[in-house]
Formats: sequence, C-alpha cells, structure tokens
Amino acid sequence: MYKNILFDFDGTVFDTVEGITKSAQYALKKQGIEEELSQLRCFAGPPLVDKFMEVYGFDRERAEQATRDFKERYVPIGIHECRVFPGIKELLLALRKLGARVGIATSKPQVLAEQLLAQEDMTGLFQVIRGSGSDGNNSAKWQVLKQAMEELGAEPEDTVLVGDTKYDVEGAKLCGVPCIGVAYGYAAPGELEQAGAIAIAENMDELLEILSR
Repeated sequence: MYKNILFDFDGTVFDTVEGITKSAQYALKKQGIEEELSQLRCFAGPPLVDKFMEVYGFDRERAEQATRDFKERYVPIGIHECRVFPGIKELLLALRKLGARVGIATSKPQVLAEQLLAQEDMTGLFQVIRGSGSDGNNSAKWQVLKQAMEELGAEPEDTVLVGDTKYDVEGAKLCGVPCIGVAYGYAAPGELEQAGAIAIAENMDELLEILSR
C-alpha cells in the first residue's frame, strides 16, 4: 500500500463540472464565441490559460483575458455549483484508518479548493492541500504535485496520484509517480488508458480496493 496518496480535486474529489462549464461558456461569449455546455467539460481540471489556447487557438494574451472573464463568473457563482462525489469522505476516512497520508494536488487555485473543502467540513481529512496561486502561477499538475510531496516529505516510490484526466497522469509521470485514474470523472473514453494510468477505478469501492493493495 502506498504511504502517500494524493488526490486531484475537480472530477476526483468534487464534481465541479457545472460551475466550470457555465463559467467557460460565459468567458467564451465575451470573446464572441457561442458554445454548448456539453463541449466545455474539457475545462474541468487543466490550467485554463492552456486550455483556451489549445482548444480555441487563442494567443496567450487573449487566453489570459478569457481566464479573467471565467473568474468573473466562477468566483462569485460557479464555485458553488458543485458537490462532493458520493463516497469520497468515507474513502478518505478508510485510507487514513489504514495509515496512509492523504492530500490534495490540484491546478485549481488553492484558496478556492480550501474554501470548498471547508464548506463541506473536509479540511481535516487531508494532511496537505496544494493548489495553484490565485494569479494562475504554478498551475501545472507536476508543479502542485511536487510541492505537495515536498510538504509531506514524500518519496516518489511511496506515493501515488489519483486523478481523472490525462493531465493528472502526465503530471505524475514528470514527478516519477504512478497515477490511478477514476472513470467517474471528466476524461474522454480511453483517455486515461492512453495516457498510461496504472489502474482505473470505476467507483469508490474499486478505488479503495486498488489503493489498499
């Protein structure tokens, strides 16, 4: 069993897709682009500036403006359009009981992740919570993962990341850490397998079984 189990946030611990897609739609509309919510699930998880550049071909300046527009709606409204995935609290308690150290490593601004966890009385379930800066700096998955590991004093061979997209798998690889994927998150079909996740859990029971080995 891994000593250190770090979790992604969006799509892994919290179901935040509603607030994220509506805020991305809002930002794109301000850029003159009309988009269906169903096409914007890809914005749940990765750094926003990178995603606006990748999907819509924005240059960095325009992508940064779109990110500011996103936050204009997300911070007061979108952040509350979310819920904890059913069973995640019980999973975390079980892992802590087994002796694992658990934490958060997310590209989401740390202050927002901490706010949501506090609202659900979940802050005490984690021994480290590491996210990006409010200005969007240090938002790459490998950066927040590295920071979380350093705070825990965790070695790569004793650590695993749990996440729901290729960005989690790729970020984990850069830190020399394996990644377990969760199928209930926001990845496209086959995305986690193609990225190289070492295992994929369909639900919380399967995830606990995999993490307890």
